[in-house]
Amino acid sequence: MTDDVTGDMTGGLNEFERLAGGPIQALCVDILQVNLGLVCNQSCTHCHVEAGPTRTELMDEPTMHQVLGAARTLRPRLVDITGGAPELCPVLRPLIDGLVDAGLTAQVRTNLTALFEPGQEHMFEFYRARAVRLVASLPCYLEQNVRAMRGDRAYELSVAALKRLNALGYGHEDALTIDLVYNPGGAFLPPGQSLLEADYRRELAARHGISFNRLLTIANMPLGRFGAGLCRTGQTAAYRALLRESFNPATLDTLMCRRQINVGWDGALYDCDFNMALKLRVNHNAPGHICAFDADLLRGRLVMTGPHCLACTAGSGSSCNGALAPEAPLVGPAGQPTTS
Repeated sequence: MTDDVTGDMTGGLNEFERLAGGPIQALCVDILQVNLGLVCNQSCTHCHVEAGPTRTELMDEPTMHQVLGAARTLRPRLVDITGGAPELCPVLRPLIDGLVDAGLTAQVRTNLTALFEPGQEHMFEFYRARAVRLVASLPCYLEQNVRAMRGDRAYELSVAALKRLNALGYGHEDALTIDLVYNPGGAFLPPGQSLLEADYRRELAARHGISFNRLLTIANMPLGRFGAGLCRTGQTAAYRALLRESFNPATLDTLMCRRQINVGWDGALYDCDFNMALKLRVNHNAPGHICAFDADLLRGRLVMTGPHCLACTAGSGSSCNGALAPEAPLVGPAGQPTTS
């Protein structure tokens, strides 16, 4: 029997590794990604960790201090904070304070709407004062598409948050960067990142006077709510075939798992946030928890992979920092190139 985690229960290469030419080895730990928990004010249809208002998983203060200790020792180029909605975790502010005071760069992945939740009234100004880099989810510039993926009022609140951040200097000042994230609204790959970014710039400026730094396109993983949606609509096999047929070897050198480590809300260590969703910890003699953090062992580890990794290597590739390779022709659900 096969599953998303291994794909091959015989001990051989899984489907991803067969296409990649073998296992993938990490090169460094340039980015420390920290997942603060699964509590969120939204239940987005594409969420691979199935975050939402009914979840209770949150990073506690002792684990946060272990993360800070590892970050001070490692001194990564970036500490990338995600969730859930990071703003709804009580340790977010002290974590950012500790990182910035140590001279490290902090980045928060925000859904924008959480900034209007009770108790978050001062987060806009806090982000600005600490020069926190922001990566904001906005899966489309069209209201109806955002509503379909993120729920009622998500579009209006997102626009209001972006306007307020623009007024504080985000998207205008060099030290205050805000990138937007596009996720496909169905079982297809993202279009070309640069072309879609131009559309976002034009439409958001014309409709709302909003500016931003970059657009990042991220393919949907066949996991979590998106995976459940594929199963419910009978599209699982077609989507997996699309990922397999769109495999692009040019993405392998820049896969995010080769240059980062992910810390789960409970301190467990993963190669990426997608592996965290599968509870697929780092392995091959690398430490599995932040309490045993060892940068030297983590730098050269073999990455834990599975068929889900094909979402990162399809088309132009996908990562938490957007596309990985020069833009490839967009491939439709039947594996045929399309111009739309």
